[in-house]
Amino acid sequence: MLIIPIKEGENIDRALKRYKRKFDKTKTKRALQTGKQFTKPSVENRALIQKAQYVQRLRDQASM
Repeated sequence: MLIIPIKEGENIDRALKRYKRKFDKTKTKRALQTGKQFTKPSVENRALIQKAQYVQRLRDQASM
């Protein structure tokens, strides 16, 4: 559970912005989304390999 202490005289919009930023940093949203549906391990491995290939291509192009 995220706790955001509100300082005296602080605007509620500012506190809400701090809450959203903290929520994004904890990656809670991503964990909830990945838990919604099951993905096969082979599909996850394929995605990791494709990402690695993409990054490698970018690095090769940058070094030219």
